[in-house]
Amino acid sequence: MARIVMKFGGTSMAGSERIRRVAGIVKRQQDAGHEVAVVVSAMAGETDRLVNFCREANALYDPAEYDVVVASGEQVTSGLLALTLQAMGCKARSWLGWQVPIKTDDAHAKARIEDIDADALTASMAAGEIAVIPGFQGVSPQGRVTTLGRGGSDTSAVAVAAAVKADRCDIYTDVDGVYTTDPRIVAKARKLPLVTYEEMLELASVGSKVLQTRSVSLAMKEKVRVQVLSSFIDETAPAADTIPGTLIVSDEELEGSDMERQLITGIAADKNEAKITLTRIADRPGAVASIFAPLADSNINVDMIIQNVAKDLGETDVTFTVPQSDLTRAQAMLEARKDEIGFYRMIAEGNVAKISVVGVGMRSHAGVAATMFKTLADRGINIIAISTSEIKVSVLIDTDETELAVRVLHTAYGLDAAA
Repeated sequence: MARIVMKFGGTSMAGSERIRRVAGIVKRQQDAGHEVAVVVSAMAGETDRLVNFCREANALYDPAEYDVVVASGEQVTSGLLALTLQAMGCKARSWLGWQVPIKTDDAHAKARIEDIDADALTASMAAGEIAVIPGFQGVSPQGRVTTLGRGGSDTSAVAVAAAVKADRCDIYTDVDGVYTTDPRIVAKARKLPLVTYEEMLELASVGSKVLQTRSVSLAMKEKVRVQVLSSFIDETAPAADTIPGTLIVSDEELEGSDMERQLITGIAADKNEAKITLTRIADRPGAVASIFAPLADSNINVDMIIQNVAKDLGETDVTFTVPQSDLTRAQAMLEARKDEIGFYRMIAEGNVAKISVVGVGMRSHAGVAATMFKTLADRGINIIAISTSEIKVSVLIDTDETELAVRVLHTAYGLDAAA
C-alpha cells in the first residue's frame, strides 16, 4: 500500500463527464489499497473568466479581494469531485486551503507556501477517506484567502505530497508524459521513462509546458517523486502504477536505474521571447546595473544578456531578452530612465524564439554546444544570442525557424524514435 497524491488540471476537470472520468481514476487507486489525496484545478477557462470579472469590477483591484474571487474556481471543482466520488460509493470530502491549512505568505495573487499542517489530512487518509483539495489556494497569516499564481495547482500538489510524506505525486495532464521534444513539432519524439529534477527544472524554465517551474523546484527540494500521466485514458485502463508515464526523480535514483544515460534529454522551444538592444552605453562601473536593477524591481525576468565593448570609444551595446508579455512594460521603464542609463537608442524585436538543449549528460561530455551551432549553421539558421548553464545550452533565433531548428537538433542528437 502506498500514499499517493493525485493532481488533475483544468482540462481534466472541464465538465461533469470529465469529472466522472477523474473520479473513476481516483477510485481505482483507492480500490488498489492506496491512501489517496487529490488536488484539483478550476475548470478549463474558469480562472480567466473570474479574472475578467475582477478587471471589470475595478481595474485597480485589491489583490486580496482578487484572490477571494479567483480561488472560487478550485472550490467548485473540489466539491464536485467529492460529490461524484461519494456517488460511486467512496468516502470523500473536500478540504479548502484554510481548512487543511495550507499556510502561505501574504503576497496576494503570487503567494508562496510556507507550511502545511497535515495532521488532520493524514488521519483522514489513513481512515480510508479520499481528501479532495483545491489547488492554487492557501491562507495568509492574517487569515485571508491567497492564491499561488498561474500554474499554482502543480505546486499545491507537490507541497501536499511533501507534507503527508506521500510515496509519489501523480500529475495528470493532457499529455501522457515528458517527451524529448514537443510531439506536435517532431513526430518521432520519444516519451522519457525517467527525467531528473534538474533536467525537468531546466526544461520547464525554457518552454516545456508539462510542469510548472515552482512545482519542480519544490519537488527537488523536498525529494518528492513526481509522475506525469495522462488523464485522458480509457475507463477500463489499469491503475497508474502500471501505466507508463514519466517519473521525475533524483540524479542518484537515475544513476541507480538500468536506463542508459542519454547525453541530451530533451529540446525545448519558447516563442514567448523578445529582444531589446540598448546602444552606446558608457563603459563604466554601474552602467549595466542601472539597466537591470529597475527591471528586477518590477519582476521582469531577464534571460540572455550580451555586452559588446568598443574599447576605442569607451561605449558598449547591451542586448538582452525578456518575456514577450513584458516587452511593452520593459520598454516604457527603460525609456523613462534613458538619461540615467545613458543609452543612445533602444531597439526592440519580438519575432524571436529560444531553443534549448538540456541534459545532465553534458556535464561529462564535450562538444554539445559545437554540435548545436554546426547543425543550425548547416541549415542556414542564424544565432542571435547564446546562454548556457551546466546542463543547458540555449540560443535565440528567428521565430519563423523554430520548428526547423527543433527538428534538425532532435535528429542531430540522436533523439528520434526508431521507425
